[in-house]
Amino acid sequence: MSKIWDAVIIGGGAAGLFCAGVAGQRGKKVLVLDHAEVLGEKIRISGGGRCNFTNLHSGPANFLSLNSHFVKSALARYSAQDFIKLVQSHGIGYHEKHQGQLFCDDSAKKIIDLLFAECAKGGAKIRNPVMVESISRDGDIWAIQTNAGIEKTKSVVMATGGLPVPAIGATTYSLDIAKQFGLNVIDPRPALVPLSFTSETFSNLNELAGLSLPVRISSGSKGSRYGACRFNEDLLLTHKGLSGPAVLQASSYWVEGETIHIDWLGAIELNSSFHCDEIFDNEDNRLRLTETILASVLPQRLARAFAEQRNLLGRKWAEVSKKDRQALKELITNWSVKPAGTLGWKKAEVMLGGVDTKELDGQTMMSRNYLGLYFIGECVDVTGHLGGHNFQWAWSSGFACAQAL
Repeated sequence: MSKIWDAVIIGGGAAGLFCAGVAGQRGKKVLVLDHAEVLGEKIRISGGGRCNFTNLHSGPANFLSLNSHFVKSALARYSAQDFIKLVQSHGIGYHEKHQGQLFCDDSAKKIIDLLFAECAKGGAKIRNPVMVESISRDGDIWAIQTNAGIEKTKSVVMATGGLPVPAIGATTYSLDIAKQFGLNVIDPRPALVPLSFTSETFSNLNELAGLSLPVRISSGSKGSRYGACRFNEDLLLTHKGLSGPAVLQASSYWVEGETIHIDWLGAIELNSSFHCDEIFDNEDNRLRLTETILASVLPQRLARAFAEQRNLLGRKWAEVSKKDRQALKELITNWSVKPAGTLGWKKAEVMLGGVDTKELDGQTMMSRNYLGLYFIGECVDVTGHLGGHNFQWAWSSGFACAQAL
């Protein structure tokens, strides 16, 4: 009789390898299949090659899903602190950057090595490159036809990720299998992706290219798929428009045709006792030039650009009417711009949408209708904010699944 695995995991990325290691160490016979020549490429290139492997503050509020409660069980059972302990046990140095983001001191390859070591510890088998040609079910056993033969298993775990970075082998395979078995799939679209703008929008801001500063950015609306958001993040002005973490965060909530709003003073207000009214309502500024006043809280080039946009360049504050002061305040604290689109899958870090969470058990990641069919990681309709949360979802969902195998 041919060998029957306890689980065959399709996809050797973060979620798949982590799930395999945990399940193997629970005594399960596990096989990982992947079509790539080299595993872990998305991990390797993440975080500028340092892998932002989790976030100290990762919790349900950091994730987008049509069912916001779905992530709670998995995140509670395997938290950021749990993965940090694992990283420490492997002697991997790491450091905290902005807002709880944790990065390897050395190469992202350290995390890949950790995953392989955990798989080896649990006796999980890894085969690549192997092409999965079909998945079918015969009673309680699943048959996986590959270009190297048939593998039989009690459980199938789909962990092939999402559509970003097609150059390193991103596919729709998990979504295709979900559809094959009648599971609903929320239409995928790029997330944590730069936004594009028409050339006219920024024609008068070319001289600001390269400027970076913290802002408060708002995107989305109550009626859109994932609602509205507001982030305090760094924004980068480029020749093509806006970029940086602020725009990447906003992109996950942005809906085509809508505007995004930027409060250029919002982040300053958050991190100090400053309030914008101190500028606009301060009569001590009467004899100072408008651009000089603005430059006390904004980069000089940006201060001049805002003053010029309202025809206030070179004018003393006493010469500026209340109406013009109010218009300048509105411009700076509620600056709005309509993106033309996103830069697409090639530039996206993650995928929005995926297998509908209504189809899955949040405690096990298993299909509610098919015993032994699981979906974990990015292919599920769960998308994290920028800053290590998507890796945490890979670890948490993989762990929850491994406990159920």
